[in-house]
Amino acid sequence: MSDVTNGHRSILVVGGGMSGLSAALEAAEAGLPVYIVEKEPYLGGRVARMNKYFPKLCPPSCGLEINFRRIKNNPLVRFFTMAEVTKISGVPGDFDVTVKLAPRYVNEKCTGCGVCAEAAETEISNPFDYGLSKVKAAYLPHEFAFPMRYVLAPQVIGTAEAEKIRAACPYGAVDLDMQEKTFDLKVGAVVWATGWKPYDASKIAYYGAGRFQNVISNVVMERLASFNGPTQGRIVRPSDGAAVQKVAFVQCAGSRDENHLPYCSGICCLASLKQATYVLDQNPEASVTIFYIDIRALGKYEDFYAKVQKDARVRFVKGKAGEISENAETGQVTVQVEDQETGSILREGFDLVVLATGMVPSTADDKVPAEVTYDENGFLLPAQPSAGIVPAGCVKRPVDVASSVQDATAAALKAIQAMVRR
Repeated sequence: MSDVTNGHRSILVVGGGMSGLSAALEAAEAGLPVYIVEKEPYLGGRVARMNKYFPKLCPPSCGLEINFRRIKNNPLVRFFTMAEVTKISGVPGDFDVTVKLAPRYVNEKCTGCGVCAEAAETEISNPFDYGLSKVKAAYLPHEFAFPMRYVLAPQVIGTAEAEKIRAACPYGAVDLDMQEKTFDLKVGAVVWATGWKPYDASKIAYYGAGRFQNVISNVVMERLASFNGPTQGRIVRPSDGAAVQKVAFVQCAGSRDENHLPYCSGICCLASLKQATYVLDQNPEASVTIFYIDIRALGKYEDFYAKVQKDARVRFVKGKAGEISENAETGQVTVQVEDQETGSILREGFDLVVLATGMVPSTADDKVPAEVTYDENGFLLPAQPSAGIVPAGCVKRPVDVASSVQDATAAALKAIQAMVRR
């Protein structure tokens, strides 16, 4: 690599989730300068919002803390949050990249003391909790946010409240004059690791998501079970905060369906099995019913499936839920399904219904600003027109965290190879 200039030796990683962090750190620890561009105000991606993740069922702070420490200790890694890549041009070894940086209105002087939040009065929907809670207009994205820096909501900029927040900060960290800006980077390769988003369950009209409060998605369930979530880890009915006794998990909610997602996301079965243990660990007297087409828990995860299957409090019903209704007075939710093993139609009420929604690649809507190729569902194809633009993780296919980390390591190596072979 001696013939490659410093600017061209750099690798850009787009996305600061587990795939992006893993690719960036592998490249940096191989001796290359790395830039991470992340659109959220924190690194960690969707893993940061989970209660636990496979394979060890660790809390997200476990794996993320290790990676954040590696970033702090490696001067070759620079990262930009609240940032997006708007243009990529050039060839492997010589890419020109334009990055747009949104104003945070809080600069590097922030110590995370929280005085600004105390001065704020306006409350906004909390994006980290998928809107299940409120935060002040001056807020820390979450308790373990990296960087540990507050954000000012644009809603208060230009108001007397914003001036009050600025005056309250003892460190001069609130900068109301921040503007959106763009800057350019010259890099040798790009790893695109922008991850996934949950399928919008409200599109499945017969399930009532968005209309019935006690019908939630699996990503919302993770926040309910998290101690730093909107209920401090108590799994309750969103309608009234009551503890849940009977919980249903509806598999393939929108997946393997030509009207929604034609593919299987692979991880949804495991997510529901895991979340069933959340319910039962919290309330040993509770019961769980899982409505499924077939359970996909392959390889090393089959033992976990067998363990849950043996629990007498868990019932598996083979059948795709056809309709979900709600009793407006009690909030109880009824699932109707044909039991394929008996041929009978079941109609049963539950305190809470969790929809196992599939994974949609971010690239289905947010396209790469360069010449790349996608499959019919918006996933990036492994082989791209330019060897210097390398997809990683869930933008290629639905995978679990461990698999996305492995794929990101491979992506880092491919990026290095593409850059030095120019």
